[in-house]
Amino acid sequence: MKKITSLSRRDFLSNGLKSSIALTLLSKPAEAKASGEYNGLSFTEIPHNLSNKHRLSPDYRTQILLRWGDPLFAESAEEQQAFDPVNLSPQQQSRRFGYNNDFIGFMPLSSFDKTAQVHDFVAGSGGPAPSQLTSAQHYQSNNSQRGLLCVNHEYTMPHMMFSGYADKKSGYRDTSAKHLAVELQANGHSVVEIALIGDQWITVTDSRYTRRITMDTPMQITGPAAGDTRLQTQADPSGTRVLGTIGNCAGGKTPWGTVLVAEEGFGKAFGFFSDNSENLPPQLKRELERERDNFKRLSIGSKRVRPLGKHYPRFNVAREPREANRFGWMVEYNPYDPDCVPKKRTCLGRFQHEGTTIVAKSDQPIVAYTGDDGKFQFIYKYVSTQSYLTDDSASSYRHNSELLNDGILYVARLNDDGRGEWLPLVHGRGFLTEKHGFQSQADVLIESRRAAEIIGATPMDRPEDIETNQANDCTYVMLTKNHKRQKTSPGNQRTGNTSGHILEFVHPLMKNSHDGKRDHTSRHFQWHTFILGGHPDSSDSRERGFYGTGPKGETVSESGWFTCPDNLAFDPRGNMWVATDGCESFGFSDGLWAIPTTGPYRALPRHFFGCPRGAELCGPEFTPDGKTLFLSVQHPADSNDSSFDQPSHRWPDYDTALPPRPSVVAIRHKRGKSIGH
Repeated sequence: MKKITSLSRRDFLSNGLKSSIALTLLSKPAEAKASGEYNGLSFTEIPHNLSNKHRLSPDYRTQILLRWGDPLFAESAEEQQAFDPVNLSPQQQSRRFGYNNDFIGFMPLSSFDKTAQVHDFVAGSGGPAPSQLTSAQHYQSNNSQRGLLCVNHEYTMPHMMFSGYADKKSGYRDTSAKHLAVELQANGHSVVEIALIGDQWITVTDSRYTRRITMDTPMQITGPAAGDTRLQTQADPSGTRVLGTIGNCAGGKTPWGTVLVAEEGFGKAFGFFSDNSENLPPQLKRELERERDNFKRLSIGSKRVRPLGKHYPRFNVAREPREANRFGWMVEYNPYDPDCVPKKRTCLGRFQHEGTTIVAKSDQPIVAYTGDDGKFQFIYKYVSTQSYLTDDSASSYRHNSELLNDGILYVARLNDDGRGEWLPLVHGRGFLTEKHGFQSQADVLIESRRAAEIIGATPMDRPEDIETNQANDCTYVMLTKNHKRQKTSPGNQRTGNTSGHILEFVHPLMKNSHDGKRDHTSRHFQWHTFILGGHPDSSDSRERGFYGTGPKGETVSESGWFTCPDNLAFDPRGNMWVATDGCESFGFSDGLWAIPTTGPYRALPRHFFGCPRGAELCGPEFTPDGKTLFLSVQHPADSNDSSFDQPSHRWPDYDTALPPRPSVVAIRHKRGKSIGH
């Protein structure tokens, strides 16, 4: 395969970057251990391409597992009828797979669960009864043949879902009340039981675990902001109960067996909240004025939004100015209990959460990393007050399930010398006082963006997914892009950054550590630039990529470079798998790249999967054995000249009676090997 000559470190430094920043490029953690060649990544790369079909490394096969509109329940003949988007009702959509699937969490089901309908995978007799199994016992079983697929539905696109809208603008502006009602049910989250039979995954439509979480789902608000006056509404004077979740992008999983759902796109991005401020009574005017800066920072109440406020008063900030403050949180729920009430965890702050990754070690506080997906926004971590208990008993589950309800939220400041520190967001400390408009800890959390800015956190180039690699215990931050950046800063080395980059955070080793484990509760860390996205030979420094170099001088291949990193996952060997959102601007489809994080091929990507035209890739997720990889293909055929009536293509069905449909793809090796071989 033709190789590209990679930009040398000397050439890179000559481009005017501060040496103190540039020296962090591709630095290795001092204790990182070398692994085998390519760290087990021996698959054949695919070339860059733009196609109406998805593409995959040739030793693998794909299965379209779940599509928008697939039935999830098996209770009536109507629900088993073929998907008909033209006549789709809100009631039907509430019981079918939602739109624009994003985050995927595979939650194992223990083989001791005798309620399974797929009896081939119930392991003999004995073991606890289903009612005695805790969520931790299920999750820690690491069963890779049966589990719950927990999938976010980030946002809807009426011009691709329904007939009669010529383009995106008309679809968002002129959506009918009927279609809006369907859209509200197509948002949120799905829980689907799946089982591996032979080499194919099936969905278990009569599973007791099946669930849809939508804008009608009752939820509890917990933590320091719960009950605060800024969360009290006419429908909920207590400020502790709310209906639904929206803008659900990435997410996370906990070792005690719960799922975390991010609320990201609740502002201008998808236009849920509108503003019609004419003829307001004085009390509402005062309330609205108090929230103006808060709303502006999150693009809430923009004039260019969806017409939801016309039909649903809760989405009109002029009529219900506190409702928007009840969104923008992380939501925790237990997928093994279909009757559980999801909880919005205000301890984790309010902003455009991309997702949350938990680091949990025995008898230590848990750490939760989360990014705010916006230009010049911030990187956060939360540290619990109480410590994590590793046993899977019911009492430990009850203890662990409250760890996200009491702790301290921190925000990152990166320094020129490659060091960083976590600044606490605590009311009464520094500038977070009444003098600066923070009356309580609730104010600090509701206005996390303003709090982070005022204490001096580092504005970043769209922090998206953040994950910790169990192989080296380092944490990796996806920074997708920021074309508006005019000045470089620590951790953001390019102006007009159109290609994005990946940072590596390295915390100090734990005391008396003999296995390389790091203290994620530490207030201090080192940061390195792991990869700069873009073509390594680009003449434009804003787009020029920087990658690793192999032991024999190997450089990134013609198809190995990428742009705009978004989501990531780690396989059992510690390789990073990066999904992208923005490669089409550079002439090829978004997709998935595999990258060693340790060893001689550190930071050298290999191209594994390519999306159909118009789609971005989201939610990469491995089964515990590393033999199945689930991917979310979101908004296929999304382009300026594409609509429901005239789509640019009809992936994945290619049926003239069906529009293009966002779908979950399951990937397995043709000879049963682990993903990556």
